[in-house]
Amino acid sequence: MSKINKVVLAYSGGLDTSAIIPWLKENYDCEVVAFVADVGQGEEELVGIEEKAIASGASACYIADLKEEMVKDYIYPSLKTGAIYEGKYLLGTSMARPIIAKAQVECALEIGADALCHGCTGKGNDQVRFEGAFAALAPQLTVIAPWREWNLRSREALLDYLAERNIPCTASLEKIYSRDANAWHVSTEGGVLENTWNAPNELCWVWTKDPQQAPDVAETVSVLVEKGEVVAVDGEPMTPYNALHYLNSKGAEHGIGRIDIVENRLVGIKSRGCYETPGGTIMMEALRAVEQLVLDKESFEFRQTLGLKASHLIYDGRWFTPLCQSLLAAANTLAQDVTGEVVIQLYKGQATVTQKRSLNSLYSEEFATFGEDDVYDHSHAGGFIRLYSLASRIRALNSQK
Repeated sequence: MSKINKVVLAYSGGLDTSAIIPWLKENYDCEVVAFVADVGQGEEELVGIEEKAIASGASACYIADLKEEMVKDYIYPSLKTGAIYEGKYLLGTSMARPIIAKAQVECALEIGADALCHGCTGKGNDQVRFEGAFAALAPQLTVIAPWREWNLRSREALLDYLAERNIPCTASLEKIYSRDANAWHVSTEGGVLENTWNAPNELCWVWTKDPQQAPDVAETVSVLVEKGEVVAVDGEPMTPYNALHYLNSKGAEHGIGRIDIVENRLVGIKSRGCYETPGGTIMMEALRAVEQLVLDKESFEFRQTLGLKASHLIYDGRWFTPLCQSLLAAANTLAQDVTGEVVIQLYKGQATVTQKRSLNSLYSEEFATFGEDDVYDHSHAGGFIRLYSLASRIRALNSQK
């Protein structure tokens, strides 16, 4: 193994990455630079993080504001595909990892580092997502994954490790749940959720209001979509991140976007998590509503196929692959006519589309009406059905011979 001189660590300020900094210095005798990605996890997560990294032994700490770019270049393209993993998960953690890894690589190349490091465990999906991105963007850099090397296997061991080195840490043994947050979602795992027969308790939800405690009066939001992207909410033009931030606030108040699922991780383990995606749920409803108006049957079916395949590629950490980029390009082409306005009612955990319109709509009241019309000749349907069922007719005739 070649000598490592400088490594860039994806740093969160939590217990694991706080311990990784001194561990890297001791085991690789190298300079450690902390890289922090601001993807909308909240200001409280970033307060004092640079000082914390330096106190743990990092030579420097770089903080990159990636919020707007993440929503514009990663979330919006994913939304156009309709990607939902295993029917429910809106890929909150998955969509943040490619941009974090990309920015980490850019930082490493800029400062002349020769290695990258992450704090992902050997059981999860994130190790694959980070290292898959590293391989696609900077294969010449060495990758260090401490959880696959060290013998620190518990929270207690990590705390003792830091205490022995007089490194300050605000973490404690009382932490029950593992959480990941960004502008798109908050995930909660561990604790009571590890037993699938346990119902989630109030500690499993940290963002959205309990639907039972949500306002008794429904609220509506108007969402303007242009070419498959949300560009305005309630009549106000907004950037992608600002639109999401606004809808997050509205949705969280009404308990929108809660799911409790058991999913299949890429490594073969099933895991259970409670995910909260308030604004994202509203955005997804808005785009699908406009699609219903403007996409013909075959195009809509193809978009559904794209969404299914894209959900697995994104979840599995294959964002920076030709196949994933091809799917995103196809979805973007289909979205060129996905322009319209949608009104969505928010009430007790439900986001319900109540109104939708589009200048590109293929819906015609004249053709669809159950009343009398002058545009549709019912007798034409007979010939259509005869041709449509011709193969079945020939097959039946053959069986009778």
